[in-house]
Amino acid sequence: MSQFEAMNITCKDGYRLSARFYAAQTKQHEHPVLICPATGITKQFYNSFANWLSEQGYDVLVFDFRGIGDSLHGPLSKSTASIVQWGQLDIPAAIDTLLQKTSAAQVILLGHSAGGQLLGIVPNYEKVAKVVAVSGSTGHVKGLKGRTKILAPLMFKGIFPIARYTLGYGPTHAIGMGENLPKDVAREWAQFCSKPGYVMNAIGKTVHTDFHHEIQAPITALWSSDDEIATRANVKDLLRLYPNASTAMIELKPTEYGHKGIGHMLMFKKSHQNLWPVIKQQLAV
Repeated sequence: MSQFEAMNITCKDGYRLSARFYAAQTKQHEHPVLICPATGITKQFYNSFANWLSEQGYDVLVFDFRGIGDSLHGPLSKSTASIVQWGQLDIPAAIDTLLQKTSAAQVILLGHSAGGQLLGIVPNYEKVAKVVAVSGSTGHVKGLKGRTKILAPLMFKGIFPIARYTLGYGPTHAIGMGENLPKDVAREWAQFCSKPGYVMNAIGKTVHTDFHHEIQAPITALWSSDDEIATRANVKDLLRLYPNASTAMIELKPTEYGHKGIGHMLMFKKSHQNLWPVIKQQLAV
């Protein structure tokens, strides 16, 4: 049975995020785990995995980024949330909340897709002992594969710009890509993936403090060979942004674990729970 404590996280600018805390059933690890979600994915998606991780002796916190799920306050079309705010305000507040809750000195940041791509703009990055980036990459459009390579340019250059003015948000739910997105999240997603380096494309524009070179916490990227977004090229593109960190790449092949596919999203699903020990192994600091 899933057991968690519903919590609120208050960010530096006063914005309130919705979160869940899963207390370790028998605490065995010094560092708690902060799960940072993928773009448009809510905290509920990680419930089974977070509960399992608490059974393995970890304190776990998972939250909704501003503008997503229970962290959306008011109409989506009125949301001013952005990916930059996720990195500069939401993740730092979540780190501090988890440390205060557990009295730990540092957290392990377990980021899914975008959740593992933003540490370079997180001001309290020194409170992160290690990063495990699941399906973590820059998502650069030229590095995409399969159906996504065709869909992404259409979404970024056509659907998002039009929907910004007609709907007031990015309509991703209808095409099976999570919750609909605040318009500035959609705009930045398109901007960041249009060139190599993801959030580096905002440095000097909307981001004026860059910590990528200061980060020395080890970073491990886990991705699947059938992932159309986190391809080998795009995973390498992410890890190169941290020249002073120890980095590692681990590619999972679905057939080796008895699956037809893993892709970008399935690593946290209960149907793929035989992959969870692989993730857990990488959490060791």
